[in-house]
Amino acid sequence: MLLRFPDRVIRFPRRPLVMGIVNVNDDSFSGDGSLDVDVVLQQAARQAVAGADVIDFGAESARTNRRAIPVAEEVERFLGVLEGWRWMVGKLGPIDGQQVWPPVVSANTWRPEVVRAVLGMGVELINDMGGLPDARNARLCAQAGAALLIMHSKGEPKVAHTGQEWPDVMAELGRFFRTKVALAKTAGLRGDQLVLDPGIDFAKQREDNLVVLRDLEELHEFGRPILLPVSRKTVIGEVLGVGNPAERDAGTVACVAAGMARGAQVFRVHNVAATWQAVKVLEAVERSGNALVKGRGG
Repeated sequence: MLLRFPDRVIRFPRRPLVMGIVNVNDDSFSGDGSLDVDVVLQQAARQAVAGADVIDFGAESARTNRRAIPVAEEVERFLGVLEGWRWMVGKLGPIDGQQVWPPVVSANTWRPEVVRAVLGMGVELINDMGGLPDARNARLCAQAGAALLIMHSKGEPKVAHTGQEWPDVMAELGRFFRTKVALAKTAGLRGDQLVLDPGIDFAKQREDNLVVLRDLEELHEFGRPILLPVSRKTVIGEVLGVGNPAERDAGTVACVAAGMARGAQVFRVHNVAATWQAVKVLEAVERSGNALVKGRGG
């Protein structure tokens, strides 16, 4: 399986990718965002040297109790950081030979006007938290050769859907992604430019989220990398009784382990160092087990 970007390709199977979250805003739910470009760039640098294969820059919080910021303001926030990042990443180096280097540059956004602008700034992956309501973002990615991440949700971004219930959440995900993958391909995207995100905590209740984590393997029918965005999520807080998102990193690592066992290929997280360590150890254990089986068979 391939994941294609404008100027490079990632081949799976391989060690799962760690996507670091970098918020260029001052209202992130986890409290780690900033509007100070230097602070943001230092955070991105720390994530890169800690093992991030992808840096996901977001200029607007996905929180539904906040109004959307103006398009011009979102574009300006991206511009300041992405210009600085091109310079900064040149001074850094990978943590090991398997890390994607330099890290893939991702933009977490949803409005086509912003998508067009950031693709012109060298962004390689659009993390569309809007659920691809129409073909515009897919068409823009096709024109730029960029990859597109499609997240499952319901309705418009920045609007709460806390009462949504699904009789069968996995059947809903299957229906949703069949529709959206077809839409993206009709817009000109190749299948190997797509990543799928089940949208943990978006328009889902606690049990919906747990079922998605349990039955994640069902999404492999699409033959695309599955991104699991579990970092510090509400469902973790509900299970643990932990209200402060910053105190949910141990629960996040547990979800990463569960996701990796079910074939997730990308993990979107705040704590890159902890996730990279977990993924590296789990991969070593799996590799050792496979070698042992082959040895006994030979």
